Amino acid sequence: MNLSIDVTKPEEKHSVMTLDGEVDAFTAPKLKQELLPLTETEGALVEVDLGAVNYMDSTGLGIFISALKSTKEHGSDMKLIHMHERVYRLFKITGLTEIMDINTSVRGGM
Repeated sequence: MNLSIDVTKPEEKHSVMTLDGEVDAFTAPKLKQELLPLTETEGALVEVDLGAVNYMDSTGLGIFISALKSTKEHGSDMKLIHMHERVYRLFKITGLTEIMDINTSVRGGM
């Protein structure tokens, strides 16, 4: 399965990235190429809508860790929203829910 990425900018320093598909070793480079530059503006807010992502592997988690590091380096923020339960579990198991801003209204029964 492929990953489609749509980025909108409701405001100058506010980006919403909507993902649709799977985040894995094949699609992660595309995600990294699109996501990291959004985090490199001081004061930026990047919301990543994961509502249409039903599968993610460790490569995808690595991209979000890189993006988190980039937000710390550049004084920006990233929020993960509309996450499915099975994707949320990956973040929970790895402890990333403790350090990332993840919307608490997880989809899929949590």
